[in-house]
Amino acid sequence: MNKTRHWYQYVIIYSILLLFVAISIFPILRVLTISLRPGDNLLNTSLRIIPEDATWANYVQLFTEKPFLTWIKNSLLVTLAVTIIGVALSSTAGYAFSRYKFPGRRSGLLALLVTQMFPATMLLLPLYIMISKLGLVNSFLGLIVMYSASALPFCIWLMKGYYDTIPPSLEESAKVDGAGKFYAFWKIILPLASPALVITALFSFMAAWNEYVVAAQVLWYEDMFTIPLGLKSLQGNMTTQWGMYAAGALIISVPVIIVFLVLSKWLVSGLTLGSVKG
Repeated sequence: MNKTRHWYQYVIIYSILLLFVAISIFPILRVLTISLRPGDNLLNTSLRIIPEDATWANYVQLFTEKPFLTWIKNSLLVTLAVTIIGVALSSTAGYAFSRYKFPGRRSGLLALLVTQMFPATMLLLPLYIMISKLGLVNSFLGLIVMYSASALPFCIWLMKGYYDTIPPSLEESAKVDGAGKFYAFWKIILPLASPALVITALFSFMAAWNEYVVAAQVLWYEDMFTIPLGLKSLQGNMTTQWGMYAAGALIISVPVIIVFLVLSKWLVSGLTLGSVKG
């Protein structure tokens, strides 16, 4: 069977790929265009990426007329806390579910799985009642608790599944050499599980960075708004500041892109297989 592709097959394949790339990029370019338009030229139907009367006024107004830096600081505080909690708790809980047999292990895994069958909005009311009784409404701690509670079940299952692929013989060999359980976990298992840790960190980061519904119920004052709440405040009953809205949307996408670029080299799995063979 001839597996060699003709040149026109490559043309067709790459043409289709370029088409989907253009479809994906077009909305982003339109947001960029809107952010560079002056307020009185928002409804212009021109398809030019950079408008003729392009201006940075929307970006300047976003930082000078709105507490945008405060929103960024609040979002970073909440997101970093949720990411650290998600990685720390899921890495240890997943290891316990993977390596140890204890009463309630099966029911605990099943309970974590069942929570993923319901949308996060269904858990909003009981979680809100819980943090209300704890006096954590309108506080970053309450928001961090709610975000962590919604992200942890998936993260624990993810880490547990990855630990299952790591042979227990690696830990047994370390114990023979005199290493304790914690040392074997910290020095051997965690480095091998780095791809899963990265995915867990990304999931926790995205769960907190882009979330709006939960934050809208927990935080009430503008000086405590996260970025999604701050951008929503640009929408009014009579008018919406679309220029600043678009500028803010582009700016908040930068940290996400940076995180993906920094962690991209750990996203390729296969470290476990290589360590076992080596």
